[in-house]
Amino acid sequence: MTQSRALHFLRRATDPRRASYLELFFDLAFIFALMRLSRLLLSDLSLIGAARMLVLLAALWAVWVTTAWSANWFDTGDRVTREFLVAVMFGGLLMAASVPQAFDGHALVFAVAYLAVHVGRGFAFVFVLRGHPRMWRSARIVAAFFFTGFPWIVGALISEVRLPLWALAVFADYAFTRLRWPVPVLGRSTWEELRVIGEHLAERYQQVFIVTLGELIINVGTAYSNSGFDPARSAAFVLAFVNAALLAIVYFIPREGRLGEKIDAAEAPGRLAMDVAFLHLGLMASVVATAVGDALAIEHPYGRAAPSLVAVTIGGGGLFLVARNLIAFVIDRRPPWSGLIGLAVLIALVPALLRLPPPGSVLATDLVLGAIVAARYAVMRRNDRRSGNG
Repeated sequence: MTQSRALHFLRRATDPRRASYLELFFDLAFIFALMRLSRLLLSDLSLIGAARMLVLLAALWAVWVTTAWSANWFDTGDRVTREFLVAVMFGGLLMAASVPQAFDGHALVFAVAYLAVHVGRGFAFVFVLRGHPRMWRSARIVAAFFFTGFPWIVGALISEVRLPLWALAVFADYAFTRLRWPVPVLGRSTWEELRVIGEHLAERYQQVFIVTLGELIINVGTAYSNSGFDPARSAAFVLAFVNAALLAIVYFIPREGRLGEKIDAAEAPGRLAMDVAFLHLGLMASVVATAVGDALAIEHPYGRAAPSLVAVTIGGGGLFLVARNLIAFVIDRRPPWSGLIGLAVLIALVPALLRLPPPGSVLATDLVLGAIVAARYAVMRRNDRRSGNG
């Protein structure tokens, strides 16, 4: 591979910045993974069950993020890039299929598929970029996974230490990424080597969040379809739908539309894009938890809510607000007061919600999210009036 061929393989500034159809096709595997994760959490609402779900979600999210960045760096119209995306999608689908038994009989399948996606893609990029300076970026990524791959494999082979080793491994993977893959001899990547096209990545983050909300809708619709259409369950279904709609509105208004511009204008675009990617992991986890809580409220709308149901419902809404507030702060460097107040209100309502039926927790989340939306629209209208008067 000559350097001129490598230049053809890399994305150019004049190339289209919109997501390709193949990237959207890849998101289908992520939808399936989220569905498996919500079922896994639903089967075990303990702290251990939540920890397992988070570890698996973090691994799957790492695959999605690195794929999005690869499509940002490399020309998705190139045949080689398309083949890589299809191969990664297959690996992600294999990971998703093994999720229900990832901490049991299919642990090795999950771990090997995870490492194969990252290491295989890295080796392939080293090969196609040989002779070009960007080759070393991919080489560092491969080398980093040789360090973190050990706890993945050992954890897959020894069930007694699987959860702590996998938690350590995925934390190390994220730490290596944030530190720009520092490895002996090869050094670490510079922020210039990690420069990204903000418009493309912002669009991909928005798209995957909508995909995640799609999993919530599927989960809620399935729960309602499988239960009786009595008034209590119907009311819980309406509240769950409103919940999904409010999550989308809070996510997109008012800051998210400027994310691409902020990334492109940043001193180190890769650093801002990376921080936002990490924070989106919290958003993914919050929607999975919310999907489980909403489904349980539909299936069991009577009697006092179990502590686990309140925890997963309010925890999902609270985690969403934490992650969204942090993203807003990273983008604008201003604390989103409405989100912080909403989070405090949710926490304060927990004792009362433990004495109410399960749909009460969904209603409380809807009221808090609705108040945040109303507050943001009020601020926007006030600013518009001031601009008009000026």
